[in-house]
Amino acid sequence: MVASTHWLASAAGMAVLEKGGNAFDAAVATGLVLQVVEPHLNGPGGEVPVIGYDAARGEVFVVDGQGVAPAAATLDGYVALGLDLVPGTGLLAAVVPGAFGAWMLLLARHGRMRLRDVMQYAIGYAAGGYPMLASASAGIAAVAGTFREDWPSSAEVYLRGGAGPAPGERFSNPDLAATYSRILHQAERAAPDRVAQIEAARAAFYEGFVAEAIVGFVEHHEVMDVTGRRNRGLLTAADLAGWQASFEAPVTLDYQGLTVCKTGPWGQGPVFLQQLALLDGFDLRAMGPGSAEFIHTVTECAKLAFADREAWYGDPRQSDVPLAELLSPEYAAQRRKLVGEVASADLIPGAPGGLEPRLPGYALAAFGRADGGPVFPADGGQRGPGVGEPTLAVSAPELGPGDTCHLDVADSFGNMVTATPSGGWLQSSPVIPGLGFPLSTRGQMFSLTPGFASSLAPGRRPRTTLSPSLALRDGEPYLAFGTPGGDQQDQWTLGFFLNHVLFGMNLQEAIDAPAFSNDHFPSSFYPRGSRPRSLSVEERVGQPVIEELRRRGHDVTVMPPWSLGRISAVSRDRGFLCAGANPRGMQGYAVGR
Repeated sequence: MVASTHWLASAAGMAVLEKGGNAFDAAVATGLVLQVVEPHLNGPGGEVPVIGYDAARGEVFVVDGQGVAPAAATLDGYVALGLDLVPGTGLLAAVVPGAFGAWMLLLARHGRMRLRDVMQYAIGYAAGGYPMLASASAGIAAVAGTFREDWPSSAEVYLRGGAGPAPGERFSNPDLAATYSRILHQAERAAPDRVAQIEAARAAFYEGFVAEAIVGFVEHHEVMDVTGRRNRGLLTAADLAGWQASFEAPVTLDYQGLTVCKTGPWGQGPVFLQQLALLDGFDLRAMGPGSAEFIHTVTECAKLAFADREAWYGDPRQSDVPLAELLSPEYAAQRRKLVGEVASADLIPGAPGGLEPRLPGYALAAFGRADGGPVFPADGGQRGPGVGEPTLAVSAPELGPGDTCHLDVADSFGNMVTATPSGGWLQSSPVIPGLGFPLSTRGQMFSLTPGFASSLAPGRRPRTTLSPSLALRDGEPYLAFGTPGGDQQDQWTLGFFLNHVLFGMNLQEAIDAPAFSNDHFPSSFYPRGSRPRSLSVEERVGQPVIEELRRRGHDVTVMPPWSLGRISAVSRDRGFLCAGANPRGMQGYAVGR
């Protein structure tokens, strides 16, 4: 089974399985095609966390495909530029591209096919073309002025003939095809051995011609970004050559007979587990799926978990993150008492292990504090939204974050893998000339308030929103799932998971059920705004539910019937493989045999 956010990517993954590849081979092929056909959602300059189960080894693993901040990226340096937020566009937010290294590591360690076998699909679509998505066409049109005036290298790729591609138009990216082809050619010339070729491909990207092109552009160009002025990037050859993707153990929590596996707190993944720990003390089954009581309870628990994300999460390689305490039953029981009958208007991080809670400066604008000190329940009054405005004026307001992709694969050998590629969006940073892709702007997720695990520091991973999920049953892989959606990922997937696990919906039913999420806590994306008491629900939840949620104090925004989330999933259950893909957006696709 292969399920992903684009039909061509899923088909490529299935082709690899049909040719004898395993789930990890298929995931790499799928992921590389996503970089081509969803360039507004991810790219080779982006990042990807991967969670997999290797049946031969009987182990769950995480691939850390999140690149780190450059060695020159210091708090003092950004403050000297007059910034209190890392810009969301341009080169100042660039971190080391992690996606390519992660895919190569996965292929070398857990795959079985050769490099050409998995790269040929991405090269084919980049060279020969693919139908341009309507959403990508609209995104290109929105930033066409910026491309023409400030980012000419992007205009050369996406505004050929003076205008962007129309929806459904056949579009190719010859520069990206040439980049991939050259990597493959150099790798095959370097060695006959499969693993040696993969390592040579990684070296071509991080130490060879790709790195040279990236560094040459960054060193010699000042690029217009959302601050309204031109800034130079900080990435160097040493930053690129010194980084490699790596393996980690997952963070886990047992819930309703399943062991749920997530990344560490360098991603937001543990917030999913914190929500489960909180919800385990409520009788959700009695509430019923989609009821006002259910939506209210899940939303209030989400607020508490995401408040902890802001206070405590970050790169555990450089900071102490009290994850064991955050996931403990005792801590969940203590925090659960804060869930009331009405919507909370406060952002309330907890005190795991007795530590004093603080919040970064950007997190406080909408909640009545501005000093970064301890935050406790305030007066409960209604507050307006705050956006954590940067010091410098904002220009090019049409520029903003891209979204994300997702893929899930299960094979006949018992392997399962889930990954959420993102970053390197065409609308957030200029294309590197000759390479056909831009750099990531994931660095915007760092805080410029000192003293946090999420504070900017050289070599530190930004606290990414990317959050694939894998669940085991009796130690065996049962379910892999995820979605695009930034801060909403661990809200939309939570609703899907509860619908499936608690209410017995099959994968497609659980995906199709009306979705909801909130923006109460600070956004991970520039300009880091919050909307206290906000709650978005699909219209299909029904008017009585909407009215009851408003009565409870939620600021409800009613969304179109099929608009929230793009979840995909695969499962292995009683000898059968199952999959589901999202009808929202009309491009997700699940395929299997």
